[in-house]
Amino acid sequence: MAALTLHHHQHSCPQASGHLSRRLYHPIFSSFPRIHVKDLNFRLSPADNSIFSLSTRGTVFVVRALSTTVAVEETPEKKKMVKGIRVYEHGGPEVLKWEDVEVGEPKEGEIRVKNKAIGLNFIDVYFRKGVYKPASMPFTPGMEAVGEVVAVGSGLTGRMIGDLVAYAGNPMGAYAEEQILPADKVVPVPSSIDPIVAASIMLKGMTAQFLLRRCFKVERGHTILVHAAAGGVGSLLCQWANALGATVIGTVSTNEKAAQAKEDGCHHVIMYKNEDFVSRVNDITSGKGVNVVYDSVGKDTFKGSLACLKSRGYMVSFGQSSGSPDPIPLSDLAPKSLFLTRPSMMQYNETRDELLECAGEVFANVTSGILKARVNHKYPLSRVADAHADLENRITSGSVVLLP
Repeated sequence: MAALTLHHHQHSCPQASGHLSRRLYHPIFSSFPRIHVKDLNFRLSPADNSIFSLSTRGTVFVVRALSTTVAVEETPEKKKMVKGIRVYEHGGPEVLKWEDVEVGEPKEGEIRVKNKAIGLNFIDVYFRKGVYKPASMPFTPGMEAVGEVVAVGSGLTGRMIGDLVAYAGNPMGAYAEEQILPADKVVPVPSSIDPIVAASIMLKGMTAQFLLRRCFKVERGHTILVHAAAGGVGSLLCQWANALGATVIGTVSTNEKAAQAKEDGCHHVIMYKNEDFVSRVNDITSGKGVNVVYDSVGKDTFKGSLACLKSRGYMVSFGQSSGSPDPIPLSDLAPKSLFLTRPSMMQYNETRDELLECAGEVFANVTSGILKARVNHKYPLSRVADAHADLENRITSGSVVLLP
């Protein structure tokens, strides 16, 4: 319920009249107690802004005020509560707390989405551990989800209640039953693609797209090295690069993952726990090296990856699951004139057109069969701590999806 307050300073209010069914607080009447008055009529004199009348149930008061500022103070709207994950301190999987979280109404340019499936990505681990810093604490992790639009902000066109949409990247906060999203950050999901498949491939697929098509443009005749070839992004890199005509070399940790990598288009699979991958790459390429290395492992593979490159090769470091790589002097790149980059999808999809083109190419390749989403693991969102632990311990392969 609103409250009408008359403040003690000069201010005109030419349209301050009408019928109010509200609580009246009037400190001008300092000798009277504050009381609640219902069915109150308020009218400001057109001739003198300091005179107004108050009437209720047949009784009329004519008052000269010391001031005539009228302010209507609305009580804050009640927030809707949903279940979600909150992180209050950085640490292990145990800091992921399942609890009630607030979700408000969408503002102009925003939508509220009821999530159907949420993608798990290693970047979520980085934020949980504090490798990457969230904007504030506590925070809700998660940067990939697919859901149904359940509310639309004022003045927004192009999005309707009932639409199935996906997003990947910012804003963070996907680990919840519902969330508010900027409408220009979501893309429509084709009806031919299941929501769980879309959630498993949105961020990973767009990552593969910008790595293969824009960061370094892979073409027929190139030879590439993909670390963690059976992982969520690695699996898609192998499939897509194979379709582009490249020779694909991949590193994996187990026999099961080796079999998957071969199915995904890896021409040569290296068991890095049993073999020295630098020596094997040298043998496979007859000493020439590879055109590009896609390295999401970081510390354990970084220097070896540089050694695998041919002259003018590209070292694309896009993750650090084993930790941050040790620093190297810039002069280490000079003997082979190497290129080194640490890209992020956010900078490759800065505009709406870039986002739509990137997502459109991913969905088209899923529909055509070039890309096969391997949803090898599903966890309830309430058990996301188990999913994080399995991902960090390299128990998972392919994509991991959380179900609200």
